[in-house]
Amino acid sequence: MSSTGGFHERRSPSGRFLPPDPRVREPYRLTPQLALRVGIFGAVALIAFAVLFLRLWSLQVLSGDDYLNAAQNNQLRLVRVEAPRGPILDRHGRVVVSNVAGTAVQLWVGDMPKQGRNALVRRLAAVLDVAPRALAREVDEQLADPLTPLIVKTAVKEQKVNYLLEHQSEFPGVEIVQVYLRDYRFGALASQILGYTGEISPEELKALRRDGYRAGDRLGKTGVEAAYDAYLRGAPGLAQIRVDSLGRPRSRLELSKEVRAGYALRLTLDMRLQRAAEQALRYGIDLAHQSDHWAASGGAVVALDPRDGAVLAMASAPTFDPSVYVGRTDPDKLAPLLDEEAARRANYPGLNRATAGLYPPGSTWKPVTALAGMQEHVFSAYDSLQCTPTAEYGLDRQQFRNWNPYVNRPMTLPEALAESCDTYFYEIGNRFYERGGDGRVRMQQWARRFGFGEPTGLDIGGEAEGLLPTPEWRKKTFESDWDRAWNPGDSIQLSIGQKDLLVTPLQMAAFYAMLANGGDVVTPHLVSHVEQPRAKSSPRVVLRRFASALPRPSGVDPAALAAVRDGLYLATHSASGTSSGVFANYEIPISGKTGTAEKVVPLPGYPADHLEDQSWWCGWGPSDDAKLVVCALIENGGHGSTAAAPAALRVFESFFRTKAPPSVLVSTD
Repeated sequence: MSSTGGFHERRSPSGRFLPPDPRVREPYRLTPQLALRVGIFGAVALIAFAVLFLRLWSLQVLSGDDYLNAAQNNQLRLVRVEAPRGPILDRHGRVVVSNVAGTAVQLWVGDMPKQGRNALVRRLAAVLDVAPRALAREVDEQLADPLTPLIVKTAVKEQKVNYLLEHQSEFPGVEIVQVYLRDYRFGALASQILGYTGEISPEELKALRRDGYRAGDRLGKTGVEAAYDAYLRGAPGLAQIRVDSLGRPRSRLELSKEVRAGYALRLTLDMRLQRAAEQALRYGIDLAHQSDHWAASGGAVVALDPRDGAVLAMASAPTFDPSVYVGRTDPDKLAPLLDEEAARRANYPGLNRATAGLYPPGSTWKPVTALAGMQEHVFSAYDSLQCTPTAEYGLDRQQFRNWNPYVNRPMTLPEALAESCDTYFYEIGNRFYERGGDGRVRMQQWARRFGFGEPTGLDIGGEAEGLLPTPEWRKKTFESDWDRAWNPGDSIQLSIGQKDLLVTPLQMAAFYAMLANGGDVVTPHLVSHVEQPRAKSSPRVVLRRFASALPRPSGVDPAALAAVRDGLYLATHSASGTSSGVFANYEIPISGKTGTAEKVVPLPGYPADHLEDQSWWCGWGPSDDAKLVVCALIENGGHGSTAAAPAALRVFESFFRTKAPPSVLVSTD
């Protein structure tokens, strides 16, 4: 296009455009001064980058391993610090259960290598002498909770601890820790009462997580340890420790939350009397064997303070050593306590027969029948009823026998209790039956008022209710019309503590405490108060007292109670008393009643309905100022006078510190 306009006209020259000026172009030229400055800045930059490069090379190449180790050693791990459980003391301050320090090996599953885990488990099991398969199974189960350590073994010997410490690199995830182990000073004494501790189960954790329990915690499982765990367990602490990548500690534990030890628990038990009760129980079993009752292999003895229900001794045989639950347990030793078949072969050593064993009470029940009969005006204590060798009742004239076939004379209630005349009490039971529907349950209603048919309220629990048979119970329990019917024989057998009736030795002891104290029903209890743990020279600080429940009036007429007490004194002191051969010459006056109760006991080589006699004796002393109630039961022990009564005497001898002269044992009811 030409320089002319759009209409081919020439443009006029413009004065706005100036010619180029050399002075404007000069600053953009590379002058020597500018080149020098650029060179200086470039050199500075090169030196700076060289310094940075050399520093990075030094950090990563020359000092890389040192800083890697420092980073790996700077890992913090939070550790839950176990609190020592509080001690358990007897009523006189003797230490029954305490703690001993132990060394444990624990395994942090999350720190184990993924490759070679099974080889590590086998090596560790070989060092610690534990079953590799069982340990491997526990490791697999713990994988779901890698933040909780697995206790592999406790009470590890020093030699093995040193080996593991010297070979830490070969056992990643393995840690040596100090733990507290329960120490049972008296061995197997009172083991069913004290109970044991164990690691919290998943089911228990779900129920107790809100109370501060965590996986891996130990808690009481049975007995006092379980019932008062909140006081005994204390409060765990929290600590942090620096570890390397292999889990090896690189610093000391630093507590961030202090541990609070568990409180001390004082029991009502007297361990000296407890020992005497357990020895008496073995003595009673030996006496039964001497009387050819070879099936005798267990029993129970309960000793109560009749004034407030404090349990001074509670023995059950057979028993077990609670130390089998301490540390890593041995399945073979635990089998009789956990496996049904092994427990049956060992005659159930874990069962507390005093609270959970159920037995027909036999003639020790006759005071219940007597009190109920007098309260309901079925008979009068000093009206004579004929004691005969046999008696017949019902439309079919069913015959019921007296244990003594040679007596046939009228008796008052005290005489009938002293000689334990069955036919005397058959008559009372039949009179209850003949009163019709309401009369057939009145004896049971009074028995329930005395504490039967329900737990006594023992503070550690674990009680059986027992069984008080009634017409309504038979209708609900059985199917055939004959079995569902309440016949005269049911009331008659109930009157002497037989047939369907079942009680615990503790229930019987509580009932005899009511007879001894003048008519008040007491609540048995085992724990007195909580204390601050202390040294021997420090004063005792009681944090909480557990007041015993106030005795509950039974509503029994004092005259009726006096008649029963007279009869139980005659039973131990009159010439024809069933246990006078044991107690008549003892310096301390004792009152009480024997019992011989038939119970179906399956034994090898015998029919399924084979009957064995349960040997009972229950009573108190001194007779007019009761300070101790004793109830003794020897399973399959024969007559009450030849096994249970002599065993009970041993407990009185220990309590009163007075020995009895030798006695001649005579088989009586």
